[in-house]
Amino acid sequence: MTRRFTGNMKGEQYLGNTNNKEVHDLDNEDTAANGCQIDEIIQAGHDRPFNSLVAARAEGFDPCAKCLVGSTR
Repeated sequence: MTRRFTGNMKGEQYLGNTNNKEVHDLDNEDTAANGCQIDEIIQAGHDRPFNSLVAARAEGFDPCAKCLVGSTR
């Protein structure tokens, strides 16, 4: 997958949304109209990159229900 994302991302697989503490898997992004909206997260400056889901969870980020399993939302 060729990633189009920039912002704070430097090739990491996971992107946290600092606005709602949700983490997304960029290799499994839901691109539907009501999907993950990664570009919007980056454009708003709410992007927090992670190299692992474990690291994101350790900082209190909840998995996205659309691109990851285990969401508590």
